Amino acid sequence: MKHSYLILIALITLCVGCNPSTNSQKSKENNIVIGVSMLSMQNEFIVNINDEMQKKAEELGAKLIIVDAERSSLKQIEQIESFIAQKVDVIILNPCEYEASSPAVAKALAANIPIVNVNSATKIAPTAFVGSNDLESGRIAMKFIVEQLGGKGNVVMIQGLNGQAAQIQRELGAKEILKEYPELKLIAQQTAEWDRSKSMDLMQNWIQSYGTKINAVFAHNDEMGLGAVKALQDAGMKDKVIVVSIDAIADALQAVKKGDLDATVFQDAKKQGAGAIETAVKIAQGQKVEKELMIPFQLVTKATIKAYLK
Repeated sequence: MKHSYLILIALITLCVGCNPSTNSQKSKENNIVIGVSMLSMQNEFIVNINDEMQKKAEELGAKLIIVDAERSSLKQIEQIESFIAQKVDVIILNPCEYEASSPAVAKALAANIPIVNVNSATKIAPTAFVGSNDLESGRIAMKFIVEQLGGKGNVVMIQGLNGQAAQIQRELGAKEILKEYPELKLIAQQTAEWDRSKSMDLMQNWIQSYGTKINAVFAHNDEMGLGAVKALQDAGMKDKVIVVSIDAIADALQAVKKGDLDATVFQDAKKQGAGAIETAVKIAQGQKVEKELMIPFQLVTKATIKAYLK
């Protein structure tokens, strides 16, 4: 009986010994659940961020619940309410709008659930932000136009979805540069809601209204930039008009390589997506994180395209 008792003690000791702290840490990571609300899965750049988040979550052993807000801030707020009800550990928000998506942040914080904004800002500050300074991208794009036109000419600006942080900041950044060059005129600006076909329609209207007065186009993203390029090509005007846009998606990089798009401004979807997950996991584990993780933009032209092509 005594012998059996000693064997039992030995087995218990062995089992305790085979559960080191590294294993408990791993299981703790596996229990991290992150709710993710994305602006629109119809947008290639947003899909690129989403893909990278999934890769990084798998690497770190976190579970993602991903939903598509379909560009609706109201839907986004409902999605965050659902995440709160599900008691997720952290929320990642890719905001639809600067002000209208802010209640989603407020609700998460009120429920004591940390929230990380990725790619786009809200009026109410989240727990952390991972993205890029959109003012900078607007400045870079407009400086390129200044250089190409020698500081003189007429520009049209195709805006992103009105009210979204990227639209607001890219417009402000571009207008900062325009103020420095009084002979460079902004003759028209309108939203095409980040959409290629809407941008093409808008550009066709502007071609009818302004014709050869248009010297350059600044589009707030590549989808809209490529829509403008197509309209200009159809009108036989592309060779005479500079077009620059933002994001450096695959189609845009090919267009720059071919010379159809004059430049794009590279925004790092991979670093934003991976950074958002890394930040969320660290928060869930009680680690300290940067309040803002800013990833720089970079101008891409035909001269520098090789570095960005896969």
